[in-house]
Amino acid sequence: MQRSANYEEVGLVIPDDRLPEFTNDHHQNVRQATDDNQVQGELPDGSDLARGRGYNAFWVDPGSQFGRVRGQSRTSWITYPEDGRIPFSQQGNDLRSAAYARRGNDGPEGRSLGERCIIGFGSTGGPPMNNVLYNNMYQFVQTDDYLMILVEMVHDTRIIPINGQHRPDALEPWLGDSVGYWDGDTLVVETVNLHPQQSPRNAAPLSAEGKIVERFTRYSDDQILYEFEVSDPVYYTEDWRGEMTFNTTDTKPYEYACHEGNYGLTGILAGARRLELEPASD
Repeated sequence: MQRSANYEEVGLVIPDDRLPEFTNDHHQNVRQATDDNQVQGELPDGSDLARGRGYNAFWVDPGSQFGRVRGQSRTSWITYPEDGRIPFSQQGNDLRSAAYARRGNDGPEGRSLGERCIIGFGSTGGPPMNNVLYNNMYQFVQTDDYLMILVEMVHDTRIIPINGQHRPDALEPWLGDSVGYWDGDTLVVETVNLHPQQSPRNAAPLSAEGKIVERFTRYSDDQILYEFEVSDPVYYTEDWRGEMTFNTTDTKPYEYACHEGNYGLTGILAGARRLELEPASD
C-alpha cells in the first residue's frame, strides 16, 4: 500500500518511458527475495525450524509488475500525502507498538486474527480493502437496499446497507459499522467503530474518533475504481487517501475453509509449549 523508498524520486506515477527500467529492477528484487526464501539442497532436518515450514510457500508469487490505476503504473496505492506513506502520529505509533507487544504464544488470544480464522490477513476485508500475496478475489452483490462484498481471504463478508443509519456506538463489529449512499454513479461507503481488537492491526487503524470513506465507481466495463480516505486525529497527523482498481474475471472464488477445526493454531501453541521445555541457552 505504501511507497517503497526505492521509488521516492519517481513519485506516484511511473512514466511510460521509464517503466521497463523500473519493471526490470522490481523483477530482479522479487527474484532475489524468492531465491533467498527457497530451501536449497536437501530437505530440512528439523534443526532449523525457521526455514522450510511456510504454508504452501512454493506457490507464493508476489508478481513482477506494478499495479495500474486509471491506466497508470503506480508506485503505491496511497495518493496523498505525496510521499505515499501513511502519516502516523506518535500516539498512533505507540498504540500500534503496544498492540504488537501483546502478541504471544500463551494462548489463542495472543495470535493474529487471521491465524484464529476470525478475519482475513493483511486487511483484505478492510476497510480499506488491501491486496496481499494470494486470495485476492472479491464478489460484489448489489441490490436496491444493500451491497454485499464477499472476500475470498478467510471468508469475510461485508453487508452494507444503502441509505441506512449507523448502529449505536457500543456496537463495534469486525470490519466496522458501514453504511452506503449514492453520489451520482459512485457508491460511497462510510465506516466507523472498528472492533478494538481489529483496529491496531488493520492497514488503517481507527480510534473511536476515526472514520473511513470508500468510493466505488464503475470506471469501465471491466474495472471498478476503488478510492478511500482515512481520517483520525488520534492515529494520524492528517487525513490520507488512496486508490486501486478491481478488475473483473470469469473465474469464481473458492471456499476458504478456515474454521474452528483448523489445526494450524494448535500447532503454533503446541510448538511454543515444546520450546518452553528446552533448556535455556547460556
